[in-house]
Amino acid sequence: MSGEPRIILLAHGSSDQRWCQTFEKLATPTLESVEGSRIAYMELAEPSLETVIGEGTREGIRHFTVVPLFLAAGRHLRKDVPAMIEELQAEHNVTITLASPIGENPELGSAIRDVVIHELEGHKQPA
Repeated sequence: MSGEPRIILLAHGSSDQRWCQTFEKLATPTLESVEGSRIAYMELAEPSLETVIGEGTREGIRHFTVVPLFLAAGRHLRKDVPAMIEELQAEHNVTITLASPIGENPELGSAIRDVVIHELEGHKQPA
């Protein structure tokens, strides 16, 4: 995996496994396409961000990029996640970059539009 950072898709987490499965399905194309990428949860589910960082450091990974699967940067992304990252960097002596939440990417708006159009087409009445 050369000198590229390990990509970690970060979801909030839930004790409801069905909720987690939704994010795991969404993450599958990335996990299959981006070598070494992983999904992690902020809380309430495993693997946690701490678990994924720990596994990566044992594999010799020194750089990580966390891509939040959040629609916006609320309190978790402004305070909680940066605090977690700071602790993990100190504990594991690694560099962790926090990317913008996926909701800030204009391509997500286009994807939502496509889903809505697809849904509307499924409800069209025959002429």
